[in-house]
Amino acid sequence: MHELTPVLSTVAASFLASFVEVVEAFTIVLAVGVTRGWRPALTGAVSALAVLAALVLAFGPLLQLIPITLLQFAVGVLLILFGMRWLRKAILRSAGIIALRDEEAAFSRETDALTRHANDRRAGYLAGVAAFKAVLLEGVEVVFIVIAVGTAHGQTLYAGLGALAAFVLVMLIGLAVHRPLARVPENALKFVVGLMLTSFGVFWIGEGLGAEWPGEDFALLAIFVVIAAASFAMVRWLRNAHAAAANAIPGKA
Repeated sequence: MHELTPVLSTVAASFLASFVEVVEAFTIVLAVGVTRGWRPALTGAVSALAVLAALVLAFGPLLQLIPITLLQFAVGVLLILFGMRWLRKAILRSAGIIALRDEEAAFSRETDALTRHANDRRAGYLAGVAAFKAVLLEGVEVVFIVIAVGTAHGQTLYAGLGALAAFVLVMLIGLAVHRPLARVPENALKFVVGLMLTSFGVFWIGEGLGAEWPGEDFALLAIFVVIAAASFAMVRWLRNAHAAAANAIPGKA
């Protein structure tokens, strides 16, 4: 169990984070395919995947040249920054301060934009670019997460398998239903991923600084629990504060 803890946490973090990113990219690619045809949609998506593969092949081996303690510290800092960005949005959405992301609405916006360019001679090109940008932008985040959560403990393969499983699952579900995956609890997933990435970041910064965590890898679970408790407390406080502010406005109940 002690040896499985980092493996399972790595796979879970990679899978959940990749699932969210792939769902967002799939929504755009689906809109392009439905509106302008599958040729530009697939051309743009495959081109982006090729660019991502080139980036991994180019920069992946360079990480092996960095001392492990420095790598753990640097990755830890980046993961905290990355995780807190996800966590901040998830907390604000959970508290009702900003709206939840709606994949159906995102799909409608994209199809409307593509329809407006239907008479443009570059319509096919623009559609392909939209698919390319969606897959590339979301894919860069997936690549970062896979490398970050996997490299520091030599578990890039497990992180990659988690991301691959998420990609395959989203593709299978999406192709089966042939519509945006609007029922995916995206904010809940982002909340969990934000907690996991932030926990990994704290853990690896400690290791990079030479700290000896009580319980070694099991300390990762304790860090997760502490950050989760603080985050849920923040959600509750913001929700109450937001409700109080709304009630203080004349004419609002």
